[in-house]
Amino acid sequence: MKDPIEPLPTSWEFDLTEVEAGEDLVAVGGDLRAGTLLEAYRSGVFPMGLGEHGARPLGWWSPDPRGVLLPGAAHASRSLRRSLRHFEMRVDTAFDEVLAACADPSREGRWITPEIGDAYTELHALGWAHSIETWRDGELVGGLYGLAVGGLFAGESMFHRATDASKAAVLAMAGFVFADGDPRRMIDVQWATDHLRTLGVVSIPRADYLERLDAALDAPPPTFTP
Repeated sequence: MKDPIEPLPTSWEFDLTEVEAGEDLVAVGGDLRAGTLLEAYRSGVFPMGLGEHGARPLGWWSPDPRGVLLPGAAHASRSLRRSLRHFEMRVDTAFDEVLAACADPSREGRWITPEIGDAYTELHALGWAHSIETWRDGELVGGLYGLAVGGLFAGESMFHRATDASKAAVLAMAGFVFADGDPRRMIDVQWATDHLRTLGVVSIPRADYLERLDAALDAPPPTFTP
């Protein structure tokens, strides 16, 4: 896998030093250029629109607490392990399809706009964004997409069309990210939902997240080899 291409730098700065504890929304406005997005993730921030279904104005978020999956914490129940036997995991073979499924306008709580989709498609073309895909009998039945920046994998969204297909993608992601045993690595899932907690996700204070983020960014990117 080729090294990602560094885009032009952004003129925006993401300074969290004055953000109050417990405040998730840290900024409004800006743009979705590749350089801006990478600077955001390197600063502990990600975008999500404040309008209906994720429309503008553009919001920038740094949840406190933050949902993360840490090395050695991934967990699969017995029933999930049985399901895994029926899936094939792939990486970056259907990024556009995964993103489209995550952005499906029929989904409740949808927030991925065409503008967001275009921005992450560009990051994929530059080598930063990746899709982890769950296949069964030649059909895409689940998956997720996110950014790999150094030893950080920032998960953005996931979907499933078969039971346990999205959970399989999360576990596969953890397998790739933590394969080399480097303790600096971290998976960011933004908010720790009940669904994700069953897989080992926990919530940590923003200050702890930012400290771990600094260490993770110094680690080399994972190798996505199924």
